[in-house]
Amino acid sequence: MSRLSLFAFVLACTTACRPSPKPASPAAAVSEGATSPASGVPPRAASGEPARREAVETTVFHLHKFLQRIGVERDTYTRDGAGEIEAKASFGFQDRGSQVTLAASFRLGPDGMPRDYQAWGRTSRHSSIDERITQEPDGSFTHSRVGEAPVHAGAPAASVMASGYAPLLAQDLMLRAWVARGRPATMTLLPAATLTIETRGKHEHEVEGKRVTLEHVSVRGLVWGREDAWLDDAGKLVAVVTRDAEFDHFEAAREGFVALLPELVARAGADGAAWLSEVGQSALQGPAGVVALVGADLVDGTGRAPVRDAVVVYDGDKIVAAGPRASTPIPPGATTIDVSGSTIIPGLWDMHAHVQQVEQGAAYLAAGVTTVRDLGNILEFVTGIRDAIDAGAGLGPRILVSGIVDGDGPRALGTVRIKTREDIAPVLDRLKRAGCLEVKLYSSIAPSLVRAIAEAAHRRGMRVVGHVPEGMRVLEAIAAGYDGVSHVTFLFEPLFAPGEAAKLSREARGRRIADADFTKPPLAQVIRTFASKKVMLDDTLALFELLNHTADDNARREPGLAKLPRELQGLFDGSSPEQAALDGAIFDRFLALVGELHRAGVPIVAGTDISVPGHSLHRELELYVQAGISPMAAIQAATSVPARLMGLQAQVGTVEPGKRADLVIVKGDPIADIRAVRKVTRVVARGRMYDPSALWRIADFVP
Repeated sequence: MSRLSLFAFVLACTTACRPSPKPASPAAAVSEGATSPASGVPPRAASGEPARREAVETTVFHLHKFLQRIGVERDTYTRDGAGEIEAKASFGFQDRGSQVTLAASFRLGPDGMPRDYQAWGRTSRHSSIDERITQEPDGSFTHSRVGEAPVHAGAPAASVMASGYAPLLAQDLMLRAWVARGRPATMTLLPAATLTIETRGKHEHEVEGKRVTLEHVSVRGLVWGREDAWLDDAGKLVAVVTRDAEFDHFEAAREGFVALLPELVARAGADGAAWLSEVGQSALQGPAGVVALVGADLVDGTGRAPVRDAVVVYDGDKIVAAGPRASTPIPPGATTIDVSGSTIIPGLWDMHAHVQQVEQGAAYLAAGVTTVRDLGNILEFVTGIRDAIDAGAGLGPRILVSGIVDGDGPRALGTVRIKTREDIAPVLDRLKRAGCLEVKLYSSIAPSLVRAIAEAAHRRGMRVVGHVPEGMRVLEAIAAGYDGVSHVTFLFEPLFAPGEAAKLSREARGRRIADADFTKPPLAQVIRTFASKKVMLDDTLALFELLNHTADDNARREPGLAKLPRELQGLFDGSSPEQAALDGAIFDRFLALVGELHRAGVPIVAGTDISVPGHSLHRELELYVQAGISPMAAIQAATSVPARLMGLQAQVGTVEPGKRADLVIVKGDPIADIRAVRKVTRVVARGRMYDPSALWRIADFVP
């Protein structure tokens, strides 16, 4: 899930990632006689099928991430003499230097119904799959997944088999079955999940000079939230716009249709925003017009002491009064809402977000997050959602876009690239036109270009933030013009000589971090430099906590894990029990350094890198308090501090007259116990009040 550079990824592996067995290549895995790891038998040998097979169809999908082509899937269909179809997928791509390969095989009866399915390999850089669904003689099915007890299920008429976004073969078969069965509203995803599929209309597109009509459908229940797919007039899959197992944008198109992907991505974003706005009407709570919230304590985000028994009045999207009840008049005709026993705080900010899907908007609002800073996305996708929300046609927090830019090489990400000095002006002009407030530099940018990029960005009124490029040190990046750094892990990089970390054992790397002394060089110099230059840090502590502790520990630390949608459950394996002691010690140094930086005057802002959507922002604030930061300052790190750093302090970030009506009402007192920020009872975004429970349900979370 995290979007780390090479150094940060090395540190993450040092602190968290368990090595996974390397899967066989898809081509080898699906060849005759290969064995499935889940079953231990040749994939088709157990079926007793005839040896002679007839080729029926071959389909090639081109795989993309952030609209950058990264790999290919080849699907083959063969028929035996009894009419059974065997369909095989060979799926593989390169992602930032890592090879992701997966193999899958289906057996379909003469009626087209699934009989058997198995998939094994990797679904992302950090996740793997090994499962099988087999039809029993009585027509029922057994689902087997490595590490889990088998699950038996009946055989509903409208049932399909798939393991998420990959392979595309599963989605193709799923949608062919949907068309063949008359486009039912729901189908069963074996063993017991429900897919909801609806058509979103047919549209004409130009492909290689010809006009073709494609049907746009949305699928819910396969991945978290909506997935968009397009079918040709035969009901076969043409393209998919979805997310992979890291929450990253993932797109695929059948050969001959790749040029359509940018258009389809934009259509998916606009359609998703419109859909979310429609269903979001059910979450609206409270009247329009002038509203007075009465009786709560007020923590206004300025740092002033809480106001007891306060009144906050807003009219439309503006706050018109805020203060003690005794001295704050309520306008005639205002609707009064008693919120006694609660605390009103400003709308929260997540300063390291990636809005990869529209459901995230509902989850953020449910958690009281009314502004997010998107630090890496498909530009057309995120700006489309941003603009829809700003125009009142979408549901979600305000989105501040930082345009992600990378360089060249096998680890590069996205399609916006700066490879030479000549690229700088046109790329930055494009980002400026798109309304980006910042340039986020990623890991493959050439260090020699950083200063020139920063100078050009600053001339355009844009900040420069992000990862420290490979081959560059964090202090060098600051000297070259960085305004902010993402991920606390980069600050530990000076503990290692150039190239040294890769030569050390995992334990040796981790021990050096765990034993780091902040009072001595080089980390003392890092702290002084961040403090003297007021360089912002979005540390993403909540993410690293999930990576550095066992799954059981994470469940105790982050209650949001128990509320995840089915498709996201088990997403964070965390550290292994064998590595947990060292990994925990390393995380403790991450936590301690953030506390030291805050005390030195470094601007710390709360950001999650998605992690557990919505919930991890609350955990970030809890971790700040553990690091020795006061609850008041922790709340400011997610309200007034980011508003000031982003130049929006005149509009938002505090509860004061004239500011935008972004408010969160929580039960209890977060100054006495920061955990009260989790107890959101009402959210006001742009002057519209929402019921958090309804928003969580829209996002498929348990409220």
